[in-house]
Amino acid sequence: MTSIHAALVQQEMCADYQKNVDYSLDQISAAAKKGANLVVLCELHSSLYFCQEESTHNFSLAQPIPGPLTNLLSTAAKQHKVVVVGSVFEKRTEGLYHNTAVVLESDGSLAGTYRKMHIPDDPGYYEKYYFAFGDQGFTPIQTSIGKLGVLVCWDQWFPEAARLMALAGAQLLIYPSAIGWDPGDNKTEQHRQLEAWQTIQQSHAIANNLPLICTNRVGYEKDFSGRSNGIHFWGQSFITDTLGKITKQASSSDAETIFSTIDLNETEQTRQIWPYLRDRRIDAYENLSKRLIDD
Repeated sequence: MTSIHAALVQQEMCADYQKNVDYSLDQISAAAKKGANLVVLCELHSSLYFCQEESTHNFSLAQPIPGPLTNLLSTAAKQHKVVVVGSVFEKRTEGLYHNTAVVLESDGSLAGTYRKMHIPDDPGYYEKYYFAFGDQGFTPIQTSIGKLGVLVCWDQWFPEAARLMALAGAQLLIYPSAIGWDPGDNKTEQHRQLEAWQTIQQSHAIANNLPLICTNRVGYEKDFSGRSNGIHFWGQSFITDTLGKITKQASSSDAETIFSTIDLNETEQTRQIWPYLRDRRIDAYENLSKRLIDD
């Protein structure tokens, strides 16, 4: 396959699990009718972003894989003949949970999973309370439309993750996300954060000559612990080409699905002009495996 017709579902969540899931499924159906063969949902799209608080009651949201949510996504993928990238709060066993992306093939089979490797632990984003680090490495998932380099949210700030996916043969980088502003941030600070978020991901596309998809949730979600002002998720899901140019972007305020056609041949054409992989000094990078280089 030389091109992918991608749909990015930017979703606004509510406290009703079924409503969230139904919206995701409706968008898969609508996207397929418009010619999409890949539908990418955002991070943890079946619930509010519960990681704003540390509470044991939120573990009830976790599911096994396969499980109820993956079964519904599988049925939708098969019915509409599309590849679906979804997100699950995975219960691997009692007391062991992951933030896991799932990829459903167009025949409904589970093509693969990716367990989020970089887990944040910051005000409003207490993910280490819920999720263990991923243990599958950075391995692209083979599908009928190509090899998908699926990563998740906080992974998007680490160039090593994108590079390893590229070196393993990924044809497309995909980042389901959940990121937003503190409602108390002024406009200058909001712009600074958004610009950094976009720029780091554009740099991954440029440095690896790969198209990139990022889906984000949108809308305000309350912190039920009362410790913060909540989060205003800034949306603005986007797609870039192999030189990092944003070719399509959603709004900062609305739930919407955006579409773009991705030319997979563009990677080879770009790499012939910008041969980063050829010129990498792999003989000089051994210190990258260290936490800090000693003086």
